[in-house]
Amino acid sequence: GELISLAKQSHLPVKKVETWFRHRRAQDRPGLMKKFCEASWRFTFYFTSFFSGLALLYDKPWVWDHTVCWLRYPQQPLLPALGWFYLLELSFYCSLVATLPFDVKRKDFKEQIIHHIATITLIFISYCANLIRFGMIVMLVHDASDHILELAKMLHYLKRQRVCEAVFIVFAAVFITSRLVVFPLVTYYYFVTKFQLFLVSCLINAFLMILQLLHVFWSYLIIQMIFHVILHGA
Repeated sequence: GELISLAKQSHLPVKKVETWFRHRRAQDRPGLMKKFCEASWRFTFYFTSFFSGLALLYDKPWVWDHTVCWLRYPQQPLLPALGWFYLLELSFYCSLVATLPFDVKRKDFKEQIIHHIATITLIFISYCANLIRFGMIVMLVHDASDHILELAKMLHYLKRQRVCEAVFIVFAAVFITSRLVVFPLVTYYYFVTKFQLFLVSCLINAFLMILQLLHVFWSYLIIQMIFHVILHGA
């Protein structure tokens, strides 16, 4: 009805008006190039961040034995490399918040906002409280899967579907293992049981719980997608 009315007002055939609206809607959708560039940039950062973090931490005893994280706290010297790593991570997540209005809108847009705000708050508070050791472990656990997801997205945009599905399965395994097993049962457990509770730690604990709820939500979506691939092959 509206199309016919608009066609009469503009003295154009209904088909032309319909085609115009279809093209106009297509312009509002993000193009593959924009999606690919976004995924490429994030892949570059997450990949560099994860392996730089590994290089910085592999020889630190407190990475493999979390109880050492709290020895002589808060009189723990800040290594310059770890300080720079912290500032780079903080800058990156601040940039993600700044570019949210211009980035590709996804179904979990609101959850992404919550995640970025929680992450920025945790990085800032842990830096001020000199919880650098614990913060580095948390960031390393979280960075373990992100670059794999962005690689899967890039392959999807390049129409390499078989390889994309294989990479996505690897991502799912790493994500669920790191965020539903290692993070809550090892990293978070040692924070709650070994670290003395005070106002700052209670605040950190609250934001860690927010992250964990998001991990459960995203794991549910990931498992749904895996079943969709298995059942429908797409």
